[in-house]
Amino acid sequence: MPDGTYFTLLGPAGPVDDDGLYALYGYPADGAPCVRGNMIASLDGGATTDGTSGGLGGAGDRRLFNVLRELADVIVVGAGTARSENYSGAQMTVAQRRNRQHRGQTEIPPIALVTRSGRLDHDLPVLTRTEVPPLVLTCTDAAETSRSLLGSAAEVIACSSDDPAEVDPAVAVAALADRGLPRILCEGGPSLMGTFLAAGLLDEMCLTSAPVLVGGDGPRITAGAAQALTRMQRTHLISDAEGYIYGRYTRVR
Repeated sequence: MPDGTYFTLLGPAGPVDDDGLYALYGYPADGAPCVRGNMIASLDGGATTDGTSGGLGGAGDRRLFNVLRELADVIVVGAGTARSENYSGAQMTVAQRRNRQHRGQTEIPPIALVTRSGRLDHDLPVLTRTEVPPLVLTCTDAAETSRSLLGSAAEVIACSSDDPAEVDPAVAVAALADRGLPRILCEGGPSLMGTFLAAGLLDEMCLTSAPVLVGGDGPRITAGAAQALTRMQRTHLISDAEGYIYGRYTRVR
């Protein structure tokens, strides 16, 4: 076989139930901070249709979305994505709450909003439709103003290092881990995902490949000025009857 290259036909291995999904997507057991991305893309690389990612999804994607949220300690999202996708607080079923309790987690994972300005409208659903107050990860320069504006609606955390006008993703990850939230699920958008990638902090990517073409010049699942070539290895691929493919990839150390 030339150059030692070979191909493997990935065939059906039978249905995967929720217990199987928990096993496939369990976080590393060492308890160290782990940043996992969860994104969806079309066959031609588009991350959105009509401005949001929701139009690309299907029933299987929504099911996996809920499982990934259940497994996470905290759900991190950019403030712009929270606005455009109309985010509210995470919702868990009775069974999911019980599962989380058995894993030693709180019943509801908080949403952590990343925003350099720290300015959030009071009527955002993520602030008003939630069982647990969100976290606001902002820069040192904006933290006090943000606390004054939001009051008890959110916990504001200053996440700067050398530059007090910027959010340092490594400081943000450490701040979450210090609060007992090391299993981090990042749901984007592309700019925030690109920030974690450029900082060498994106440990995993859970990618849904939607069986559609969208055309146009929409965003990819990561964005940013600097390229950050990061070698990933496939952990698994699964599919569903609608033709979606779900892959989990971990960073090669």
